[in-house]
Amino acid sequence: MKLFAAGLLLSTSVVALSGCTATSSSGPTGRAVEERATVKVTNASSKRSVGIDYALVDINSSLLAYASETTTEAGLGSLGSSRSGAPSLPLGAGDIIQVAIFESQAGGLFIPADAGSRPGNYVTLPEQTIARDGTISVPYAGRIRAAGRQVEEVQAEVEDLLSSKAIEPQVVITKVSSKSAQVAVLGDVNEPTKVQLTDAGERVLDAVSEAGGLKTPNAETYVTVQRRGRTARVRFDKLLANPSENIYVAPGDTIIAERERRTFLAFGAAGTNGRFDFEEENLTLGEGLGKAGGLLDSRANPAQVLLYRQAPRKLLVSLGVDVSKFKGDDIPVVFRADLRDPAALFAVQKFPMQDKDVIYISNSDSVEIIKFLNLVNSISSTASGVSSDVVSTRDSIKDL
Repeated sequence: MKLFAAGLLLSTSVVALSGCTATSSSGPTGRAVEERATVKVTNASSKRSVGIDYALVDINSSLLAYASETTTEAGLGSLGSSRSGAPSLPLGAGDIIQVAIFESQAGGLFIPADAGSRPGNYVTLPEQTIARDGTISVPYAGRIRAAGRQVEEVQAEVEDLLSSKAIEPQVVITKVSSKSAQVAVLGDVNEPTKVQLTDAGERVLDAVSEAGGLKTPNAETYVTVQRRGRTARVRFDKLLANPSENIYVAPGDTIIAERERRTFLAFGAAGTNGRFDFEEENLTLGEGLGKAGGLLDSRANPAQVLLYRQAPRKLLVSLGVDVSKFKGDDIPVVFRADLRDPAALFAVQKFPMQDKDVIYISNSDSVEIIKFLNLVNSISSTASGVSSDVVSTRDSIKDL
């Protein structure tokens, strides 16, 4: 027994003496950082918990049936149906119009009896801009409110006002330019501009086309439509694929194209750790693992491939998860894939990833044993730095 104790003490001493190579560090230890802090705001009272509750959900065939629900968006359809028809374009302040007045015969108010040969019994008034107060001026009819009214309404009122002065007057009002019926297209387009709307009706893609199209990748660009205090947006590739999102634009709308890089993070026992771009329109968990270099054979635990995400509450409810302990519409969820199961490889190829997902691959339990054995086997003969490493070893043991 004494011989065993002496051998254990000798082994411990040798490990401590070899600290300069076995326990080398590229920076200060966690304990040193904590001890030298002027002010500490820690989670010691809650057993070092961050304080964020989350749900753990295994990726299986049942989850795949609801996977599409994790990527739903309200889209532009919330502003109006694409089948409701083009919006009407009433006259507005700033519009330039031209008024033509016809009479049934010469000798009336506008066509004199001695007019001679002329192409028709009408007179064309000079172009005029609808004033800020929304009115126009017509000789012998006076000031007439035009803004906010359809062309036909204004024509009828002018005819009625001239009926007692002209011979069976007929009035035609033509829009020369419509400053009040414009849509601004801004952001990541080639030629930001204002698009003048026509009675034919322009849709979102028409307006983007008038602005020269996008200068950013479709899958990374969101189109936002602002309308009378309301806002809706959709990713451009979904706008292209779903006609119901390509709604009619209305006067005063603002369309903004913005690029948002879609990325995910990979940590742990992956081939490469870091941030990765989606690059494709759709990316699955299996493809994300491939981008990150897959699992390291020497470290990874294939049964603990984890994906961190904020998932909608309704998804968890549909899966039968008790969400009574969570607040809000988005719930932190860790999705787990067990790649020891051959069928799981099919599942990860169908499970869609989302922007800002985090993939974490846990170490195998055997890795910790290997770390300890490497520590023992890396004993060297040098004794420099022994005192500091003994302290570090002692503090590390306290933290266990």
